[in-house]
Amino acid sequence: MSRRKKLLKLKNILARMGSVVIAYSGGLDSAFLLKAASIVLPGRNILAVTAASEIYPRDELDSAKKIARSLGVRHKIIRTNELGNSSFVRNTPQRCFYCKKELFTRLQDIASRNDIKFIADATNLSDAKDFRPGGIAIKRLGIRSPLKEAGMNKEDIRVLSKKMRLETWDKPALACLASRIPYGVKITAAVLR
Repeated sequence: MSRRKKLLKLKNILARMGSVVIAYSGGLDSAFLLKAASIVLPGRNILAVTAASEIYPRDELDSAKKIARSLGVRHKIIRTNELGNSSFVRNTPQRCFYCKKELFTRLQDIASRNDIKFIADATNLSDAKDFRPGGIAIKRLGIRSPLKEAGMNKEDIRVLSKKMRLETWDKPALACLASRIPYGVKITAAVLR
C-alpha cells in the first residue's frame, strides 16, 4: 500500500474514532499521530497526555509542550510514579508492562472524565520487531494503535512527517531512561540521574 493510502486510512480510522486521548511523548511517532488527529478531529475531541517522571528526560517534556502548542491541541501533563511500583523497580524483563499499565490506566480515567471514547498510542508496525512487554498491557486495556492499524512503519512516519513539516521527522528514537539500566539492577532515582 502506498504511503498516501496509508495516510488516508489513518485519517479514516481517527475520524471514525470521533474523540481520542493520545499517549503523547513528543517523539516522532506520537507527534505524527497527534498531527494526523488534529487534521481530522475538532480540537475539543483530542487530548494529548504526556507523562512526567524521573524516567523521562526533562527536555523531552519541553519539546512535547512546544509541539502540542504549535498544533493547537489540548495538552495535559500528568505525574506518573513508576518508582512507587516495586514490580517496576525490581527491573525484570517485564518492567515495561508495569509502566504502561500505570500510564494507560490513568489515561482511561482521564478519557472517562472528559467523555472521550478512545485512547490511542503511537505503536507502529516497526515496533513488532522489538521486545515490548508494554504491548501486553496496551492490548489488555483495549488501547488503540491507529498507526499500526493503518499499516504504517517507522519509515512511513518519517517520510510523512517531513512532508507535513513536523520538526520531529528526523528525531532519533528515544526510550525511557529505565531502558538504559540492565535488567536486575534496581531502578532508583539516583541511578536514573
